[in-house]
Amino acid sequence: MSPKSERFISLDVFRGMTICFMIIVNTPGSGATAFAPLEHAAWFGFTPTDLVFPSFLFAVGNAMSFSMKKFDGLAAGTVVWRIFKRAAIIFLLGYLMYWFPFVVHTSAGWGISPIAKTRIMGVLQRIGLCYLFASLIIYFISSKRTIIIISILLLFSYWALLLLFGDHDAPYGMLTNAGTFLDKFALGDAHLYHGEGVAFDPEGILSTLPAIVNVICGYFAGKYIQEKGKNYESIAKLLLMGSVFIFVALCWNMAFPIGKKLWTSSFVMLTVGIDLVLIAALVYVVEIQKWNGANWTSFFTTVGKNPLAIYILSELLVIVFYMVTVGGKSFYRWINDVFYQAIVPGPIGSLLFAISFMLLCWSVGKILDKNKIYIRV
Repeated sequence: MSPKSERFISLDVFRGMTICFMIIVNTPGSGATAFAPLEHAAWFGFTPTDLVFPSFLFAVGNAMSFSMKKFDGLAAGTVVWRIFKRAAIIFLLGYLMYWFPFVVHTSAGWGISPIAKTRIMGVLQRIGLCYLFASLIIYFISSKRTIIIISILLLFSYWALLLLFGDHDAPYGMLTNAGTFLDKFALGDAHLYHGEGVAFDPEGILSTLPAIVNVICGYFAGKYIQEKGKNYESIAKLLLMGSVFIFVALCWNMAFPIGKKLWTSSFVMLTVGIDLVLIAALVYVVEIQKWNGANWTSFFTTVGKNPLAIYILSELLVIVFYMVTVGGKSFYRWINDVFYQAIVPGPIGSLLFAISFMLLCWSVGKILDKNKIYIRV
């Protein structure tokens, strides 16, 4: 059997681990401050949580290294239509997710939740846009060298745009960077994320440019593993390349600081480097050493088989938890107050709730997997 026809469980495990960790960091229990490693860096800097979303994009690229083969023999128009259709569906799902539950209750009664205040950009929207542009670049440009040059240009162009069109005194500030200026001009304050207490979107329009590189790198990593197979040479080269990316990121950090919320180019280099090291470690552990005791890999592959569906479920379910009231407070707050914080007060209780919530979502994935239901977009 040729390496190209092999199935790489390590890539499935990587995707599943990313989703599980994403759910944990997105749903900390209320009533206590979460562990610092489970929170994003305030602005510049890096925490384990900051690795989650770029790893999701990296995993999208891994999946593309398999799915792009389905385009062989198809007309260019058909391929472009399929790419745009998938990207549009992912983007729309993200938009509808932020609009959910679509209705609002006021003193005048029930009514439709105003679209005028719905966030336009977001996690799934960024995934859709990055998938769109990365797929088009990879499909229409056969030269790997040219794609690498385009990726470098995306990283440096983003840096240049921030310096040229942001506030010259604070080009990397939350409210003074070129990306925020563009988002406010194109989308308006009401359509931006307000989780920071101000109108600022960490998944804005301009910062999508460097994020495309996360997907492209994930694609080439997946393609390389398929072509070279499960061996020590593959692991060594993945580790070496990952180390190079991390080294470049740390050097670049001195001029263009690492920051997830601004999605800086140095942040892209760092996260891709770490993802390459993680993939190499998983290939060694899962594919070569076969350390599958108690079949632990199946826990993560269960989620990895329905990644988008499980992620959307986790986001919608937590909204429902906030909507349902028990004892005059949201069910989300109530269950943390009367159970998790009552048993283990503080950050540990918050973490236990997050893990429990992830396991609830995992259970749905297990049911889908058991019934061979795989939701594809």
